[in-house]
Amino acid sequence: MSFSDLRRKDVINICDGRKLGKPIDLIFNDRACVEAIVVPAPCSMAGLFSRDRPGTVIPWNRIRRFGDDVILVEIDPSILENGG
Repeated sequence: MSFSDLRRKDVINICDGRKLGKPIDLIFNDRACVEAIVVPAPCSMAGLFSRDRPGTVIPWNRIRRFGDDVILVEIDPSILENGG
């Protein structure tokens, strides 16, 4: 699967059913293996017009399934609310 294919999929948290967005980046380790995916950070009114909003990093081991249209992840919702 290419990164272009991943970018088209919605990332869904199975803990609360929340749509987290589509992957915007990948993080690799020193062996060139994917270590995490990055989705856009949640919008807030304070950061609405900021170009430097950090993304939410989702470790590869928290990905549960790749579907045709979605990537299912398992992330504690409280972690996401506190800045991931």
